Amino acid sequence: MKKRIVAMLLSGALAVCTLAGCGSGSDSDSKDDSSDSGKGGTTLSILASQDWIYDAEMELGEKFEEETGIKVDYQIVPSDQYYNLLMTKLNSGEGPDIFCGQSGSYDLVSQYSIEDNAIALTDEPWTSYYNEFAAEQTSVDGTLYGATYFDTTTDYYMVYNKKIFEENGVKVPSTFAEFEKVCQTLLDKGVTPVYEPVADGWHHVMWFCEIGGKYEELVSGIVDKLNNNEVKFADVPEFKEALDQLNKLAQNGYFGDNYLSDEYTDTAAMLGSGEYAMTIGKPGAMIEAAEASGGTYTEEDFDMFLIPTLDNDVLNEHPCGPSRFVYSGSKHADEAKQYLEYITTKESIQHMIDNEPKVENLPYDAGQEPAYSETTKEFLEWIPSSTSTHSGQNWDRISYLCLSVT
Repeated sequence: MKKRIVAMLLSGALAVCTLAGCGSGSDSDSKDDSSDSGKGGTTLSILASQDWIYDAEMELGEKFEEETGIKVDYQIVPSDQYYNLLMTKLNSGEGPDIFCGQSGSYDLVSQYSIEDNAIALTDEPWTSYYNEFAAEQTSVDGTLYGATYFDTTTDYYMVYNKKIFEENGVKVPSTFAEFEKVCQTLLDKGVTPVYEPVADGWHHVMWFCEIGGKYEELVSGIVDKLNNNEVKFADVPEFKEALDQLNKLAQNGYFGDNYLSDEYTDTAAMLGSGEYAMTIGKPGAMIEAAEASGGTYTEEDFDMFLIPTLDNDVLNEHPCGPSRFVYSGSKHADEAKQYLEYITTKESIQHMIDNEPKVENLPYDAGQEPAYSETTKEFLEWIPSSTSTHSGQNWDRISYLCLSVT
């Protein structure tokens, strides 16, 4: 029987990431023109953090304009600047027609003041087939405010190059100590163990926040205690240990010399070059790395294992991700809702699945055909039911961690 263990929303002064994390996609330049134009005389402005709007969605935007006459202006902002810019716009009453943000009740209420800044979407047509857990994380007090447009089937894991492992005589680690030995062996043989792009301000947080199920396993009741302000982050030794382990990896050179300036957008190229053996990514990262290798590697040359922090052995998944919200002050709210309805149709969802490697499915049941790779299937099936947490199957445990730290 499916049993939900924890929907974990944490906050703390860790100074490591804001809502810019947990997403990936296009690097398209921003556009500033949001004036009325196009066949229908309307231009929708959509504000998003870098890597939250995929090229495939922009293609849908072009088709949407062709069919409706409504132009879509995607305004893409660097990850480390996005939150401040978004809040400045919302607080000044000059928000875009649609703004993007991470789902999760902590973010919705505490970060976005969503009840004031977004309009209710509860009665929209697509809500009838919207994933119930994704809907829960884009709702406040039973009112739906957002549409998650991100593959929540799987989460972030260690993606590694099997060929590099084999060539250097290392095996997949099952503990953090074993992971350290693998890293040191690779480093000694001239291979940088992990590509860790810190410059974006969110990716390195995965080592800490993507093991929420492990924290709950080690410290029973920690989720409720944190959410009820009964304990501080500093009071949890396991949190400090996880952060110490992350710092140790960096200090030992396992992230290379330039990790502080490395950027997420270069992940596929770096992993495909063979210079790096691993990264933290979603399953689609294997396809992208293979494509970026120029034929040196194939998708089958990559695989995944669990993030090893704190000897993690719990498969992490959560229904949170970059979502779309209609600004309450929008002059084009009806057109904005029309756009959301358009991108959540069966045809649009299938377009995303067929044209974006990172999207094997989206959290809607519109009759689309998911494109789960064999690696993804095998990986999810590999985890014993006693420790697995896949929300789409009749497994015993579901654990999802939405971490928001400032």
